Amino acid sequence: MKNSQRRMKVFGEIVKLTFNHQLKKRIDQIPLMFETGPGGIAAVKNEALVAMGLNPTANADTELSGEVDAALNLEDIKLPLVTVNKSICDDCSLHDGRECQNPCVYDPDTGTRCNRPIIENGKCLSCGRCIPRCPLGAISDKIEFLPMSRFLDQGIPVYAAVAPAVAGQFGRNVTMGKLRSALKAIGFADMLEVALFADMVTLKEADEFNRLVKTEEDFLITSCCCPIWVNLLTKHYGKLYERLTKTVSPMIASGRIIKSIFPDCKTVFIGPCVAKKAEAKHPELKGAVDYVLTFSELSEVFKALEIDLELLPEDNKEQSSYGGRTYARTGGVSQAVKITLERIAPDRTIEFKAIQADGVAECKKLLDRIKSGKLEANFIEGMGCQGGCVGGPRTNMDAAEGRQCVEEYGHRASFTNPIDNINVRQLLKYLENMETEQFERLLLR
Repeated sequence: MKNSQRRMKVFGEIVKLTFNHQLKKRIDQIPLMFETGPGGIAAVKNEALVAMGLNPTANADTELSGEVDAALNLEDIKLPLVTVNKSICDDCSLHDGRECQNPCVYDPDTGTRCNRPIIENGKCLSCGRCIPRCPLGAISDKIEFLPMSRFLDQGIPVYAAVAPAVAGQFGRNVTMGKLRSALKAIGFADMLEVALFADMVTLKEADEFNRLVKTEEDFLITSCCCPIWVNLLTKHYGKLYERLTKTVSPMIASGRIIKSIFPDCKTVFIGPCVAKKAEAKHPELKGAVDYVLTFSELSEVFKALEIDLELLPEDNKEQSSYGGRTYARTGGVSQAVKITLERIAPDRTIEFKAIQADGVAECKKLLDRIKSGKLEANFIEGMGCQGGCVGGPRTNMDAAEGRQCVEEYGHRASFTNPIDNINVRQLLKYLENMETEQFERLLLR
């Protein structure tokens, strides 16, 4: 069993014990269930710590039971979110052939080689692409399920906000209604589609484009939904960052709006992305989303609790439009904004001209072209993963199949254009009693 697979199995065992209220009593038995390799028993114990949201600081004689309370009472998952299990590194026999000695594939400005991956180098995009590059599975991202679970246990309302890329991720026959039933079965108050809030973001971005792009030289940079793209702009292209939309990502919008309706609740974003864990903790955005889980992590939770989603009842709620649902793939944002702009400003004289890039290498090339003035477009969309969010590092299927599932789900929507989504209208009506400035803050960074 590869260390990366072992880590998820360790997480599954932690989930089982948590729901049986046996975690503190029996967690020290978990490392004994697995064969050890590089790093020995310390490596397995560190995998357990990371699976609980903690730093991998265990030694061979560390008692995990002494760490459970710290994990359960974490107010914030501490940075860095992508960590290195040094007990594996110290026992690595690959030496100069190690993948980690190559410079970060998404930091092309530095050629520095290192003995271990540098996560805190000031240029990390939190993309998580370094995680699978280690053949021994020493690099991993902290899992936030255990700190979140205490709120489920205490009966505090916890709302799940699922990313637009969710379609098909838990099985072709698992509808949104069955997924909602599954989440409720483990204690969530309800499930909302982030695609609904993507519809709201679309309206905001279409209005922003209409107000700001007035000449042939003007342009707007979008895909605020992708934190890798935003990090690339802020860390490497400071001047172009000024052109970035002021609208927050659909994830942040979802958390803020849910909390404005249910002030005492907790919010959990569920998606395909490691970088979303960092976005939720950004100083300017913090507080909207309390915890982030990935599709692969949630899949392990369902497996550990023996929940067969296909057998669950339907609990369907029509929430989103085709435009919001297809935010999950490259070009989806551009398409949604274009069809909305055609409705709100049909007499525009400056044509909407979009261009997209996906994968950080291609995003960087696109930004370099913009920087040099060699670009004939006024709406710039970037996605850090190839294919868009459907190509994220924590999906349960490959990008091509994920895109197909998203398209199929998109075409089943009752509304094509976000502007026609009656759920958006109902939300806006509910929130209309807010002060204008207060409402604006929900959607602005």
